[in-house]
Amino acid sequence: MSLTSESVVIVGAGQSGLAGARAALDAGLRPLVLEAGERTVGSWPLYYDSLTLFSPARFSGFPGMPIGGDPDRYPVRDEVAEHLDKCGASLDAEIRTGTTVAGVTQSRDGLDVHLAGGETVQAAAVIAASGSFGNPLVPVIPGQESFGGEALHVADYRSAQPYEGRRVVVVGGGNSAVQVAYELAAVADVTLATRAPVQFLPQVRGGRDIHFWLDWLRLDLLPPAVLARLFSGTPVLDTGIYQAAIESGELPRSDMFTAYDADGVVWPGGEHKPVDAVLFATGYRPHLPYLRDLGALTADGLPLHRRGMSTTHPRLAYLGVEFQRSFSSNTLRGVHRDARFVMRALARQLRRG
Repeated sequence: MSLTSESVVIVGAGQSGLAGARAALDAGLRPLVLEAGERTVGSWPLYYDSLTLFSPARFSGFPGMPIGGDPDRYPVRDEVAEHLDKCGASLDAEIRTGTTVAGVTQSRDGLDVHLAGGETVQAAAVIAASGSFGNPLVPVIPGQESFGGEALHVADYRSAQPYEGRRVVVVGGGNSAVQVAYELAAVADVTLATRAPVQFLPQVRGGRDIHFWLDWLRLDLLPPAVLARLFSGTPVLDTGIYQAAIESGELPRSDMFTAYDADGVVWPGGEHKPVDAVLFATGYRPHLPYLRDLGALTADGLPLHRRGMSTTHPRLAYLGVEFQRSFSSNTLRGVHRDARFVMRALARQLRRG
């Protein structure tokens, strides 16, 4: 790919990268999408088997390419992966799968993208759209080196079957934590450990899914700071089953434990609980190792940006960062708005020279 003022390299061919490629084409740019995996599906096939979207199909498809079937149903993991595969195949853009980006450096005319195989691709601009699944967040807790049980992140969880009859603590108060803990509670002795009481948001109001109201009232577009004032954390969407399970004791909730010991965990009051496994559903952080030497990240590896545009390198941008511009920035329904914003801004910048 020869360098022109319209050449944009997009790292990642999941939902964010594909949205970026489409927006780049609409903005008159020439995207080259580089994907380490073999499919244009991002991390979707790697999530747990029972994962079901919290947004209906009508709010979860690629613009102009709806997910098939009943638009009010909630698609499952593999349906989303199949949908993204179709979206990737429909794009009139060059997509290279099986291609890992090892690093990015500044060049005189833009940015050089260095591939793991030794090739260097010149780019007028680079979009980091590699998601966060490769960088799960696990808090450091005293005594973890002495714990004799299993400790894992939800990124490594697939199904409840291996935990049947075991004692499990699920850590986290978000949608994935509650969904997985509820699933495990059917076959295991489960405790949900959270730092604060779980906040629930009804999935359906007035006969319509909450996403209808988010869209109709344009709440999806609220800046993250406004949402932070409304909620102290991420609310769990619920048809009523999760809240009822916690209130009835079917899914016991406890404050977060403060330490491990050899065969379990220790609660804030000093009580010891024998535990076979601790499962962390504590989120992810952007996975951007290829930008580490460019000087574009904080010491913690987070992107330095404003609304997706790098504040350190004018020809670098991001897609799929949580709360990048709004509550829905890193979701199937929201990333396309961010992609249009970023690509239009880059196009104006590149054409100014």
